[in-house]
Amino acid sequence: MDELDAAARHIPVLLERCLDLLAPAVAGPGAVLVDATLGMGGHTEGALRRFDDLRVVGIDRDPQAIALAGRRLAAFGDRFTPVQAVYDEIPEVLARLHLGPVQGVLMDLGVSSLQLDETERGFSYSQDAPLDMRMEAGGTGLTAADVLATYDEADLARVLRQYGEEKFARRIAGAIVRARATEPLTRTGQLVDLVRGAVPAAARVTGGHPAKRTFQALRIEVNTELETLAGALPAAVEQLAVGGRMVVESYHSLEDRLVKRAFAAGAQSSAPLGLPVEKAEHAPYLRLVTHGAEQADEAELARNPRSASVRLRAVERVRPTPAHLLTGRVA
Repeated sequence: MDELDAAARHIPVLLERCLDLLAPAVAGPGAVLVDATLGMGGHTEGALRRFDDLRVVGIDRDPQAIALAGRRLAAFGDRFTPVQAVYDEIPEVLARLHLGPVQGVLMDLGVSSLQLDETERGFSYSQDAPLDMRMEAGGTGLTAADVLATYDEADLARVLRQYGEEKFARRIAGAIVRARATEPLTRTGQLVDLVRGAVPAAARVTGGHPAKRTFQALRIEVNTELETLAGALPAAVEQLAVGGRMVVESYHSLEDRLVKRAFAAGAQSSAPLGLPVEKAEHAPYLRLVTHGAEQADEAELARNPRSASVRLRAVERVRPTPAHLLTGRVA
C-alpha cells in the first residue's frame, strides 16, 4: 500500500469536529500537536493542512503505520515528526524531542483502519487469517493464538467477560478448551466457527456478529490496551500547556469509561468536603469542552460507517500546578 492508497482507504472519524475542538489551542504560532494514535495519518494530514504553523508529533506502536504515514506526510517536511512508540510514552517522546508542554493531544483509540484492512494481521472476524492481533506488525509478545493455547478456562472466561462484555464467556471459554485438546486454534476462521457454535441460536439473531465481542476481548488482552490507556491519559494531560486541549475518540464502553473518569477527575475540585475555602491546589485543572460524549451524525455515518460506535470527548487545561511552575512541565 502506498500513501495514495492510504488517503483513499482511510477516512478519519469526525475529522472536522476534532479540528474544531483543537483549534482554539493549536491555531497559534509555534503550536505543537501530539497525534498519539497516528495510524494512516488522516487526522494529522487534516491538522497540518488547516493550521499553517502547526507542528505534529505522530506516535504509533505499529512500524508499518509509521512508515506509511511518513511517506504520506513527507511533503510537510519538518512540521511532521513520526515516532514509533506506545502512547503512554508521550512524556519520554517529547523529552527526546525537547518539546513540551504542548498545545494539543489527539487520541483516536482502538484498532486502526490499516490493521483492520490487512487480512494477515488477524483483527477481523470476516476473513480467515492467522490469529495474531498484535498492533506491532511482526512484533514480539503473545499473539491471540498464544492466549487461546495457554490460558486456562477461567482466565479465558475472565478475558471474554471483562474485555468483551460477553455474556456467554463461560460457554465460549469451555468450547475453546475442548477444541484445543483436539487441534491448535491458529486461524480466525476456526475461532469464528467455534464461537458461533457456542453461542445459543436465539442470541445469534441480534447484536451483530456473534464473534465480535470475542475478537475485541482478545485484541485488548494481546495489546494490554486498557492498562496502556489508563497510563496514557494522565501522561498526556501532564504534557498539556495551560490553554491546551485534548480530544479523545473511543469506540467501546470500556475505553470511554476510562476517558470519562480521567477527564471528570481533573474537572472537579479535589478539596475535602466541608472546607470553607478551596485552596488553589485543589481547584480543577481541566475544563470539560464537550458535554458528555459526542457521537457521529447521519452525514458522518453515511460518509464513514466506522464512525458508528465513536464517542468523542474533549477537555482544556485551565491551570498549572506547582510542578509545572518549578520544572516547566505540566503535572
